[in-house]
Amino acid sequence: MHGGYVGPVKVGNAQGDPRDFDAVRGLDTAELFAFIGATQADVWEQLVIRYGGDRDAAQAKFADRLAKVLDDRGTIEVLRNGVQDHGVTIRVAYFAPAHGLNPDTAVRYEANRLTVTRQLPYDPKSNKTLDLCLFVNGLPVATAELKTHLTGQTAQDAMKQYRSDRDPKNTTLSRRAVVHFAVDTEVAWMTTRLDGSNTRFLSFNQGRDNGAGNPANPDGFRTSYLWERVWQRDAWMDILGRFMHVEPTDKGMAHTGAVIFPRYHQWDAVLKMEAHAREHGAGHNYLVQHSAGSGKSNTIAWLAHRLSNLHDAGDTKVFNKVIVITDRVVLDRQLQATIAQFEKVSGVVQKIDESSQQLADALEGEQARIIITTIQKFPYVMEKISELPDRRYAVIADEAHSSQSGETAKDLKKVLGVTQGDPVAALAAAEAREISLVDEVPDPVEDKLIAEVGARGRQANLSFFAFTATPKAKTLELFGTRTDTPDGLKFRAFHLYSMRQAIEEGYIHDVLANYTTYQTYWNIEKTVEGDPEYDPGKAKASIAKYVSLHEHNLSQKADIIINHFRANVAKEVGGKAKAMVVTASRLHALRYGLALRRYCD
Repeated sequence: MHGGYVGPVKVGNAQGDPRDFDAVRGLDTAELFAFIGATQADVWEQLVIRYGGDRDAAQAKFADRLAKVLDDRGTIEVLRNGVQDHGVTIRVAYFAPAHGLNPDTAVRYEANRLTVTRQLPYDPKSNKTLDLCLFVNGLPVATAELKTHLTGQTAQDAMKQYRSDRDPKNTTLSRRAVVHFAVDTEVAWMTTRLDGSNTRFLSFNQGRDNGAGNPANPDGFRTSYLWERVWQRDAWMDILGRFMHVEPTDKGMAHTGAVIFPRYHQWDAVLKMEAHAREHGAGHNYLVQHSAGSGKSNTIAWLAHRLSNLHDAGDTKVFNKVIVITDRVVLDRQLQATIAQFEKVSGVVQKIDESSQQLADALEGEQARIIITTIQKFPYVMEKISELPDRRYAVIADEAHSSQSGETAKDLKKVLGVTQGDPVAALAAAEAREISLVDEVPDPVEDKLIAEVGARGRQANLSFFAFTATPKAKTLELFGTRTDTPDGLKFRAFHLYSMRQAIEEGYIHDVLANYTTYQTYWNIEKTVEGDPEYDPGKAKASIAKYVSLHEHNLSQKADIIINHFRANVAKEVGGKAKAMVVTASRLHALRYGLALRRYCD
């Protein structure tokens, strides 16, 4: 089942010849040795001598050695670090450095042979072919099945083809290519791991009207961004060299861990922020409004690493330090693990988990380029930065680590001016003074950032990158991009991945799609008496709780909500289901929160 070629692929130097592909080794040996000969002729001659001087034998034995190393270490690691054979190191790719591309490096980088092979015979046991395979110097790095609506086929057929007609144990598919695309003229999907019928594809689309899909393209197919932007030579090498990574496993960084390829909005957001900071320098704020399910942890990790190496057009470092504000252990680990695959020097990332002095040393020192700290230490960070005006800082604030307990809650109350004490007293004080709790639910991270940044104003040596799914009006005003509209001055996010798009692409559930009002729930419980399922005791209890007007009404409703969740919802989504309580106002939400707290102890 083959589709049509959906458009020109402007990837690299040439179109590969399928006859040059060795399906057993999973290598295009013609391209491989053409690259080695053009970039490492002297080193190759040393290896030929160590193999006895026979060039054909040397090529065959090196191909065997490379295939084995690829099996053991994985394509990404070998592309970045090369392979040793008889004490000789052979590079299989050259990546452009983050900055300072000198003439010698530029020549080697330009010598990379990026090729595209159509109808690749990838299976030595059959005559099956892949619609498209992308190579870097003879190493297959990506495959694609291409469909067109003109033949009645879509990306869904391409995904079905990968799941049912592509052997997940095949060398090329499982041990060489690091990503697989299912593409038609309208949408694109990708996966980094084939697992038969269990293969999970992720959307790789730009989004349309804040939803799924791609916008119309007056100059071609909706998916032309894939080959014009993503598979473009420099962009593709940058993704392989500075985006893709392997998640650590229990055994360390073995290539058997999950391979991470950026989703389109992640790649797009990081590149746009990096480009703006490179052109405009420090002193700017960026609001990244990415929904739950957007993969913020990886986006922050990529952004932190790239900002830590960012240089402007004059090759001057843009930021001396990158500070990540988070309490999430998973992000701590992810930053360390991701950046470790790009950096050869230890100590680039430092987690502040001891004292303010440790933070001061990290900010003043030279080794740590990325500093991970918490919202509790944020005021100290701001104070210390003001004492070091000659340095430039990028602060990445992660909203998802909010905590309502301990010191964070204490800091929050201090920021909001609410008397410390029990929650009911705090609520009463807020209501009496009519502060923002009536309009907006407090968030410890956003409120702390607003207080500190708002008090100090914008600083020329400091850029903020604030990640949030649901920014407050004040957050938009402080960190958003100013836009003049016919209705006046507006503030918008620098980059948006909406909740609607996340829902439509299947990354999060639409919790309002099947919500039940309290009245409806009561009516369902109060079935007609002729129904054999009728439970008089349950119906009477529901009626009593619903019509009750005494002061414990909310507590009683909370009891019903919790019981319903435990009986009917908690077992869903593999036992990890969540629920949302929708109320008439934010103040009601806060009151319900107080009523529900006793079930969380």
